[in-house]
Amino acid sequence: MSLKCWPAQERPREKLLDMGAHALSDAELLAIFLRTGVPGKNAVELARELLQNFQGLRPLLEADLKTFCSHHGLGPAKFVQLQAILEMSKRHMMARLESGEAMTSPELAQQYLISQLRHLGHEVFACLFMNNQNQVLAFEPLFRGTIDAANVYPREVVKRALEHNAAAVIFAHNHPSGIAEPSRSDELITDKLKQALALIDVRVLDHFIIGNGETVSLAERGLL
Repeated sequence: MSLKCWPAQERPREKLLDMGAHALSDAELLAIFLRTGVPGKNAVELARELLQNFQGLRPLLEADLKTFCSHHGLGPAKFVQLQAILEMSKRHMMARLESGEAMTSPELAQQYLISQLRHLGHEVFACLFMNNQNQVLAFEPLFRGTIDAANVYPREVVKRALEHNAAAVIFAHNHPSGIAEPSRSDELITDKLKQALALIDVRVLDHFIIGNGETVSLAERGLL
């Protein structure tokens, strides 16, 4: 059945305008992005089918071009639109962090780091450099590979902190295995970095370990 035949309050666009985006299901949000369905399926029905085929919204959002376009109703134009939307979302989060929301809303910093690192197939160690007003000065991926003392260099982190004139930092790295539980190496390198940065009066506020569906804060674990 065409969406035009649905009651107005049940149509995704009207529902969003009336109740806000948070009130919509994944399928309804995706249907607004799709705009139209395919023969035999309206946009909501197509969205439900795609979510089932991709096994959820996140795999769809993180799919590469070939995988994305292999599904009925999707193509390069939609892929380009989606990538633009995702990038705008990341830039919006960064703009909020740069305005000083990183500490008044610590989950925002966590969500930004998740958006940057969780989809990667290899380990990346990254850092948010911050000033005294808790504004983010820069986000930088610093090291790639297994995160341990062998390839995370405190001297390089100190150098970058000085170049940004940072007063505080938040570390993050992903576990491609999907398991966010911090290893002993994670704890050791965090302590080593904390000691090195203390010599130049830069505070380590947190270190997030980003897994598939969970993120662990070393600060919340009492490991900083």
